[in-house]
Amino acid sequence: MIFNSYAFALFLPIVFILYWFVFRTVKKQNLLLLFSSYFFYGWWDWRFLFLILFSSLVDYVLSHKIEKSTCNKQRDLFLLISLISNLGLLAFFKYFNFFTDSFSFLMRSLGWEVDSLTLDIILPVGISFYTFQTLSYTIDVHRKKIKASTDVISFFTFVSFFPQLVAGPIERASNLLPQINKERKFSNILFKEGIFQIAMGFFRKMVIADNLGKYVDLIYTNPEIYNSSSLLLASIFYAFQIYYDFSGYSDIAIGVAKLFGFTFNKNFNLPYFSKSITEFWRKWHISLSFWLRDYLYISLGGNRKGIKITYRNLMITMLLGGLWHGSSWNFIIWGGIHGAVLCLEKYIFKIFQTKNFGYVGMLFTFFITVLAWVFFRASSFDDSIMILSEIFSFNFGMPYIGDINIVITSLMMLTIGLLFDVFLKIKNVSLEDLGSRLNTVKLVLSLTLIILLIVLFYSTSTNFIYFQF
Repeated sequence: MIFNSYAFALFLPIVFILYWFVFRTVKKQNLLLLFSSYFFYGWWDWRFLFLILFSSLVDYVLSHKIEKSTCNKQRDLFLLISLISNLGLLAFFKYFNFFTDSFSFLMRSLGWEVDSLTLDIILPVGISFYTFQTLSYTIDVHRKKIKASTDVISFFTFVSFFPQLVAGPIERASNLLPQINKERKFSNILFKEGIFQIAMGFFRKMVIADNLGKYVDLIYTNPEIYNSSSLLLASIFYAFQIYYDFSGYSDIAIGVAKLFGFTFNKNFNLPYFSKSITEFWRKWHISLSFWLRDYLYISLGGNRKGIKITYRNLMITMLLGGLWHGSSWNFIIWGGIHGAVLCLEKYIFKIFQTKNFGYVGMLFTFFITVLAWVFFRASSFDDSIMILSEIFSFNFGMPYIGDINIVITSLMMLTIGLLFDVFLKIKNVSLEDLGSRLNTVKLVLSLTLIILLIVLFYSTSTNFIYFQF
């Protein structure tokens, strides 16, 4: 089930009414959330519910084994079993064909004929997200940062909570589990914040992202026939498409969670205002950035073992972060570009004793992210190189427009989205709490305007981009 569907429009109010007016105790509410989450996920393909159940059961049992063990070797062994179990499933479903194809290509390049072994594997939606979520729990128990959950229903709800199940944010057990375990009361403040953020999330996705996506898809389907201007415009459009698509999903997820009395951590913080790639990764997909920092980068040694090791750790982290996004060399290259720039910035900032270069740094950061997004969006490595080669051939002329109505609508809605982001930036307010800052009249008027824009300018509903990861 996806947020921008008629099924979800019926599902959400039913669960909301049952949650607050029928199931009034914490245990009953958690049980409702658990089965609602399984129904939400099973709507796509019920067979993959067994994967979530398996991951939940394995980590619930192993977390108690880790906590009760007095021997460090035993604790490490149980954590290793958790890592192998979860990452093994992720590797099989997401990377099996990629690894076998890459191995076959390598062997053929060395002169050995090897047949490719590929399987018709369906990628379970959200497996990357709930795998990282449950792994962070067992790692934190191993590090003695949290206690193992003693309530199986609460823990299974933590793993499968439907607002963030398929595309994040990746919530830590230290934030979400205590909220699941405690009694929750309906909050007008959270309700107002949630409704407003949900509305903005749908506007960002259905109006801005999906309209931009029409032009992007047109150009990127046959990139070889377009000039530099068209490819550059499509690449810039894609930078904003993926931002408003993914931040829109996060807005809806965070807003829906608030309707049920939960507070998620912010997942986007106006990343395109960043004045360095370092700052960008503190504001883009924050839950993943901090996960990679806390559980991979720091585990590798972070910046504690000298500058060369720091560079190595940054590159490994970003390369694996790229691979997390998808089983393609394009994603690895995308991660490598960001890793290389992060290393370069660390070197330059050390020399100049600064953390950014102001608005010049902002332009440079946006330029780098747009170029890197080419690898993220293009269908193949060859297409990526061809697109970048054409852009840097400076064959600029009138860009291909196609349907003028689509382009005008895209530019109009993008302008509204950017002006709203500028407003948040100038006023130093967060979208997460903006709804509660508005009185009832302003909130109703704002929601009416947003809904009107969605009705008038929404594009054909499509899946969220990050569903494929």
